[in-house]
Amino acid sequence: MRQELVKDWMTRDVLTITPDTTLPEAHRLMIQNQIRRLPVMENGRLVGIITRGDVRGAEPSGATTLSIWELNYLISNLKVGQIMTTDPLTISQDATIGEAARLMMDNKISGLPVVDDDGKVAGIITESDIFRLIVTRWGE
Repeated sequence: MRQELVKDWMTRDVLTITPDTTLPEAHRLMIQNQIRRLPVMENGRLVGIITRGDVRGAEPSGATTLSIWELNYLISNLKVGQIMTTDPLTISQDATIGEAARLMMDNKISGLPVVDDDGKVAGIITESDIFRLIVTRWGE
């Protein structure tokens, strides 16, 4: 498994958003496409990543004194750029699955944008992709 390459197991068709995407729109895209993270792109380059956990963290506390209308207004105008993780860790598409797994484990993250030699997003590798590899290989 250590010789397996990220490019052979990553998800290639990556849905991306911009920093100006609203939080509700990002959340809708995650639910609609059954994904847990979205790379954030600006002018063709990766500037951040937002996860479902980030979305949950941006939700208001039950202890707020704001009205439901005030909350809805604030959330509907919140932009991804305000809550995303900037400069996310990435991995090369030619890295091994072992390297990707170690990077994720050491940093307590569940996915990595995959970049090509030009630094462009070529895909994303997640815990689910690595789990799929294990199941596929053990099933042989």
